[in-house]
Amino acid sequence: MPSIGYLDVFLRLGAAVVAGAIIGFDREVREKPAGLRTLTLVSLGSAVFTLTALDHAADGTSRVIQGIVTGVGFLGAGTIIRGQTEHSVRGLTTAASIWLAAAIGVACAQAFWALVLSASAFGLLVLALEGIEARIKATPK
Repeated sequence: MPSIGYLDVFLRLGAAVVAGAIIGFDREVREKPAGLRTLTLVSLGSAVFTLTALDHAADGTSRVIQGIVTGVGFLGAGTIIRGQTEHSVRGLTTAASIWLAAAIGVACAQAFWALVLSASAFGLLVLALEGIEARIKATPK
């Protein structure tokens, strides 16, 4: 792939910042451990790593993406904690949000705009289900 220009790099990184911030904003409003700045930085960092590998063979880009997935998995694991009961776990949605932000950052770096927009929209939709999920859990059985 030929080298991309500065404007294109700026656009792709800017899109990663915006997409990560949108998801992070939802987490921030809900006072979750990883919020606006964290998810924005995860998305931006993923885009930077991916852009760094784009000028190389597809195998290089694939390896960078594999590294991002692994590294972000560890970052997300740090947000997961055991709850008050044996069957209670907290932070899974935050960990998944971190992973989504990373994936969207990779998509931004590769200029897969339809994927960026649809993944961001679906991600927000899923995060908005928190109210519905709470009502389901509160329903007597």
